[in-house]
Amino acid sequence: MASSCNYHKNNGGLISTLKKRKFTSTAIPRAQNKTSEELLVVVGGGAAGVYGAIRAKTLAPNLNVVVIEKGKPLSKVKISGGGRCNVTNGHCVDNKMLAENYPRGHKELRGAFFNVHGPVDTMSWFSEHGVRLKIEDDGRVFPVSNSSSTIIDCLMSESTHLGVSLQTGNAVITASPTAGGKFLLGIEKRTFSSPEYVEADYLLIASGNSKQGYSLASQLGHSIVDPVPSLFTFKIEDPRLADLSGITFPKVKATLKIENARRNIPQLTQVGPVLVTHWGFSGPAILRLSAWGACVLSRTLIVDFTPDVHIEDLKSILTQHKNRFAKQKLSNSYPSEFGLVKRFWIYILGRQGLLGDTLWASISKNSLISLAHMLKHCNFYVTGKSQYKDEFVTAGGVPLSEISMNTMESKIQSHLFFAGEVLNVDGITGGFNFQNAWSGGYIAGTSIGQRAVGA
Repeated sequence: MASSCNYHKNNGGLISTLKKRKFTSTAIPRAQNKTSEELLVVVGGGAAGVYGAIRAKTLAPNLNVVVIEKGKPLSKVKISGGGRCNVTNGHCVDNKMLAENYPRGHKELRGAFFNVHGPVDTMSWFSEHGVRLKIEDDGRVFPVSNSSSTIIDCLMSESTHLGVSLQTGNAVITASPTAGGKFLLGIEKRTFSSPEYVEADYLLIASGNSKQGYSLASQLGHSIVDPVPSLFTFKIEDPRLADLSGITFPKVKATLKIENARRNIPQLTQVGPVLVTHWGFSGPAILRLSAWGACVLSRTLIVDFTPDVHIEDLKSILTQHKNRFAKQKLSNSYPSEFGLVKRFWIYILGRQGLLGDTLWASISKNSLISLAHMLKHCNFYVTGKSQYKDEFVTAGGVPLSEISMNTMESKIQSHLFFAGEVLNVDGITGGFNFQNAWSGGYIAGTSIGQRAVGA
């Protein structure tokens, strides 16, 4: 993409050269100490919450903006992408194409959501705030520094510059609407045994996949779609796979077989690289498959290890190899066209009950046909999910039907907003989950900021 050069070359110095600063830490106005300034409380100091707070404060400088985070702010930003932070995806220019990367949310996100603030807008925002970005061949966008600290420093610096306050070690545990149209929030602090109560004019819940956000949403009248892990690797019941740990297949076709499925789900077949681990399968194709199959109970994984070779051609290649290498052992000789490593070939032979010492001349036609079918339709029994170490994504949360997507405001409670993973939205790997956070936070922050200044 042409934009890759723009983001790589023309963005000034790295943000890491900026002086590292922390959020300001000012006291939250107590409920009884009302002031003329309006108060926005943001629950969650992750990507969506901090980005939303920055946007709201940018539009409404007199708005008192407080982000409350129980743990470390931007912790998921820090560890994402192996510590590099996959900011967004730079290959999805068309918004409808972009929306198709969200197993939960792809229908709702086809509207104005990404038109308001899409990947190009995200890249422009960070570029304008001193972060040089690069778009890699697969579309993933990273800071040129290859360090998530660059993104964190940028967000921290901008928040400090604007006067956004961060309260760490605290948690909003209760929320209820007041007669005056505000929110009475109960805040649990590490240093106090009883909650402190605060009145907020606006409430933005951007708490990720924590139970805290789901609880607050429920208290304020929202329903919750039961959360389940998304973006996970597959545990496979096959002790022989452990011997293949570390083998990478550049391209396979993996399919989740759904019993008694009423309709075909095309996304439950994914093509791409797969990695064999000591517990099963990982890699981009598996992670995409896990996202689309997160809410589907399936135990059967079918893998085509030669997706570019037709079954009949596969049979023909095996027959020709038998004729050419009749006196060689099966374990020592196999078609190079398959692009397989020896350890995996021996594994396939074992699955077929064939001994490696057997000569090719001794293999029957039926055995060759069975080998071809095994390479094209290799079944594995999935016993469980292993959380992908670089991503912590959850499917489920507040239904999008209860949210106005053009403002991110609740349809149930005025002045209540949501953004990020607390909603029933999740994307496949590749920067899409962070883009949901940036977009949702920006839209919510815009809505709140405009409301605060009377726009």
